[in-house]
Amino acid sequence: MKAMILAAGRGERLRPLTDKTPKPLLEVAGRSLIEYHIDNLAKAGIREIIINTAWLADSMHQQLGDGSEYGVTIQYSDEGEALETAGGIINALPLLGDDPFLVVNGDIWCDFDFTSITELSPQVQAHLVLVENPGHNHKGDFSLKSGMIKNTGEPMYTFSGIGIYSKDFFSGQESGISPLAPLIRSKCEENLVSGQLHEGRWTDVGTIERLQELDIKLSG
Repeated sequence: MKAMILAAGRGERLRPLTDKTPKPLLEVAGRSLIEYHIDNLAKAGIREIIINTAWLADSMHQQLGDGSEYGVTIQYSDEGEALETAGGIINALPLLGDDPFLVVNGDIWCDFDFTSITELSPQVQAHLVLVENPGHNHKGDFSLKSGMIKNTGEPMYTFSGIGIYSKDFFSGQESGISPLAPLIRSKCEENLVSGQLHEGRWTDVGTIERLQELDIKLSG
């Protein structure tokens, strides 16, 4: 299975740190966020990685190179202008191939074991990993009923930014700037999205405060 790490965003809420450093290259406990992902993917036997870039793309290329330092192969999907989540994935489809592929947000940190994610069932087009709601998203995003993701219900959970997608999930979608959430919700209505709950550690590093909190936790 190939994996894609979403790393093209500008990181407005993390300025001024992201004025000179792409958000996924920000460090916690002496390592960049994206390097944690690369290592965890490699440990799970996932060694073909695609990374999309836009803001400060050269920095990403220079630091990560071809992936050989990490025991993986890295290809880059350079966007120029960030295409958001769905747009970035659609743009990278030629690199991702025809089989289901894993996608992980580059601006999260988690202890998720990528070997625990199930193979994509033929009856669905995506499989998402949910987590307990953090303080900044207390209402949650989706519910989980009998292994299927629903737009409503109780309890609600937060989408972790980790999922497996089939190529069919993006069939008929035009290239260009487009977010992923509306497409997921549409597929949920068609009962085409399964899921699982990760009960370990997870942080959405969206603000300087959360970045600092994570650094303290991992450095302790």
